[in-house]
Amino acid sequence: MKKQTESERRIIRCAIYTRKSTEEGLDQEFNSLDAQREAGENFIASQSQEGWKVIATRYDDGGYSGGNVDRPAMKRLLEDISAGKIDCVVVYKVDRLSRSLLDFSKIMETFDNHGVSFVSVTQQFNTTHSMGRLTLNILLSFAQFEREIIGERIRDKIAAQRRRGKWAGGIPVLGYDVDRSGPSPKLVVNADEAAKVRRIFGLYLEMESMTPVVEELDRRGWCLKSWKTISGKARGGKPFDKSSLHTMLTNQTYIGRIKHKTQTFKGEHTPIIDQKLFDDVAAMMRSHARGGGNHLVNKYQALLKGLIYCPACNHSMVHNVARRRSKVYRYYTCVTAIKRGRKYCPSPSLPAADIEAAVVDQIRCIADDPGLRRDVLEQSSKRCEAELAELNTQRTQLTQRLNHQHEQMKHVSSTTDAGSGDSERLAALHQEVAGIIESLEIVDGEIKRLTAEQIDERDVNAAFSDFGNVWNELNIREKSAVLTLLISRIEFDADESSLSISMHPAGIKTFSAEATEQQQETNS
Repeated sequence: MKKQTESERRIIRCAIYTRKSTEEGLDQEFNSLDAQREAGENFIASQSQEGWKVIATRYDDGGYSGGNVDRPAMKRLLEDISAGKIDCVVVYKVDRLSRSLLDFSKIMETFDNHGVSFVSVTQQFNTTHSMGRLTLNILLSFAQFEREIIGERIRDKIAAQRRRGKWAGGIPVLGYDVDRSGPSPKLVVNADEAAKVRRIFGLYLEMESMTPVVEELDRRGWCLKSWKTISGKARGGKPFDKSSLHTMLTNQTYIGRIKHKTQTFKGEHTPIIDQKLFDDVAAMMRSHARGGGNHLVNKYQALLKGLIYCPACNHSMVHNVARRRSKVYRYYTCVTAIKRGRKYCPSPSLPAADIEAAVVDQIRCIADDPGLRRDVLEQSSKRCEAELAELNTQRTQLTQRLNHQHEQMKHVSSTTDAGSGDSERLAALHQEVAGIIESLEIVDGEIKRLTAEQIDERDVNAAFSDFGNVWNELNIREKSAVLTLLISRIEFDADESSLSISMHPAGIKTFSAEATEQQQETNS
């Protein structure tokens, strides 16, 4: 029989894929990726009689987790497979390709659809054989199981620490530093920052509103906690806004408590704020809650309190009253102009009655014009989509960081000797993971909230269709509550005589539900 020649033998084009979770050691002349590739090349050489050949293109992902497929070399590999440039993919170990069973099944589906086989050098199997496929699925299932077990252990450890009142990691708060000198990290009071925290709580009680407190903190140059990650990267130090101020004023860490989900436990750290001050602030915040009403809100019939902003400097405009010869004149004036003078903000004060009437008239126009209602829906949808996109980006980044830290922990755990310095590194990684998990929970909560707040055409129509009649039946306090519910921001440009109103999607949804319920009661 004639021996098969080289030209007659089918060439199997083999791509070697390599991956390393961290960038550590990649700058060395011969690193982990090189070692993986060398092993792959040697294996392919051993199959040369079958026509196996290494293609020149390298597919190396250095510093990327196997928990997802968002990796540049992986994307190029899949693109080249789709283009028909590859017959076989070779890896050092299965988990180099993916540690996720779901992702792996999708990758294998792509391989199968394009007739590409998959080979692991160290586990010695080929997916062209049924036994190879079975072995592959078993190995990957155990890898996924191991990953989930690590995650469960971390979460259990965090829960146990917090139940004992210990700080279990997360983003540090203003007023405390983290002492890592002992067997486990502890919160210790930072005297200078603690004084600021006490003053901030006091300012809120004095000013009775978050907006002027934020303005005052900005004037003083006070910012959120500055800190560094384990790797030395600077974080925090941003200016306060209403959201971060609210988080501070409701943080039970300051009264010596540790929170875990819906429960709180007595912490081992020293309180900064006494219980009475914390309770007084909480009571005031409840009285100022959206739509809750306050007997002071409408003392001078200020319908737009907390809603109107200066277009020149982007600060809030507060309700002011002037008396001349027993007559009361109401205005909305920029906070910057009040506190720092007109040279810092030239925007004129706005006659309160006129601007309030203009806002109500514009809402009436929305109620009467289907085109304007569609504009409201489009504006709300775009803003919601943009916010969700940003949150999903944050979630992806946090997930990637979490996967990276899991890889680091697994690596350190597998190489740590009793009494070695790596145990401190492992403890530090636990703290970083706790912080990432906490951040993920916050982002997931925001995504859930925004998703629930999304509105459709029925919501807008129900909210505004009978606005005029409803408005005429309300008293001053109820009108203020409705505007606070529906509107998130108002700007009036005096130079252009233009009024801009941004609606609150959650408020529209709530008002729509109430209007629909009232209509049903009327019809029944």
